[in-house]
Amino acid sequence: MATKTLIVLRHAKSSWKTPDLDIRRPLAERGEQDAEAAGAILAGYDLDLVLCSSATRARQTWEHAVAGGASCDDVRYSEAIYHAWADELVSELRDLPEATPTVLLIGHQPTLSDLVLGLAKSSVLTGQVAERFPTCALSVLTYRGGWRTLGDGKAVLKRYEVPRG
Repeated sequence: MATKTLIVLRHAKSSWKTPDLDIRRPLAERGEQDAEAAGAILAGYDLDLVLCSSATRARQTWEHAVAGGASCDDVRYSEAIYHAWADELVSELRDLPEATPTVLLIGHQPTLSDLVLGLAKSSVLTGQVAERFPTCALSVLTYRGGWRTLGDGKAVLKRYEVPRG
């Protein structure tokens, strides 16, 4: 059975100095720098698919990650990720083609830490995620099996860090 990799990235720091609606808030300058630092980490992964919230700050996080070295030919933006709960994201992941081994998911809190904590077996790293999952937090989970059988406690949290630029 092939190993799947799910990388979960919370959008970088956004600006509150804007009259825009929440979904349209852009990144702050620090967020742009942090997203580039995340991109340097993501450059070490062969991404097959990026699932990204359609929120401006999430889209800009991906754009700055690309500037930092990340790359992927298949990037999909979805408003559903902006509104989703963890179980809804799991349902989306279960529908992925089995020929898609490495997926990056860019979204929002508290959904993302709930997703990571639900999928991952308990470990020192899950304790760190439970303690804090700030902007630009990045988690790498691996799962041995098909996407359709992904579920609670079936993945291993291999990496957790908070890139800063």
